[in-house]
Amino acid sequence: MQGLDFSVVTPYTDILLMGMWWTVVLTVTGAVISFFFGIFFAVAVLYAPKMIAYPIRFFMWLFMGTPLLLQLFLIYFGLSQIGINVPALVAGIVGLGLHFAVYNADVMRAGIVSVDAGQTEGARSIGFGRFQTLRYVVIPQAVRNTLPAIGNNLIVLLKESSLVSIIGIAELVHSAQLAISETFRPFEFYITVAALYYILNLVLESGLRQVEKQVEVSR
Repeated sequence: MQGLDFSVVTPYTDILLMGMWWTVVLTVTGAVISFFFGIFFAVAVLYAPKMIAYPIRFFMWLFMGTPLLLQLFLIYFGLSQIGINVPALVAGIVGLGLHFAVYNADVMRAGIVSVDAGQTEGARSIGFGRFQTLRYVVIPQAVRNTLPAIGNNLIVLLKESSLVSIIGIAELVHSAQLAISETFRPFEFYITVAALYYILNLVLESGLRQVEKQVEVSR
């Protein structure tokens, strides 16, 4: 019976670290897209005319009701069938960003609605228009109120980024699979990858806690 031998991992350290780097890239870029599109979707659903709000509602319903893996397939493989060739990295970033944007939008919508109406009335009374009121008064407060939930979505995004390996992006899981195909030692590499994900998760959680503390101080 063959035991675990983590010495087989050492020659593939560079590959795994490169995979870790691409995981970070996917997470950061996907998080930025999901955050800003989440705000846009939430504002559009609440305040845009029906001809804009209804298609966005349908888009959110569609993305919430289908798995991320299927969405990645449609963006990467499906669009190519109608002549739109999307690079794998772009497809991964867009897929992750839009998938989590709809969840952030749902959170942000609740955050915007929860802002005291007196804040809006006060802003309008000093001459702010609707856009200025949203930008300078309502949205900043909504973001502060929903930061823990958005942070949770970001942690899930980090974990779900492993799904982009299915379209050939050499993130952590894909890098491990390449090493396994040469060494036939899956346990050592999957355990190592799990440890690397855990490290990334700890760093991300620590960063989110610092942001939340700064927000609490600024209240």
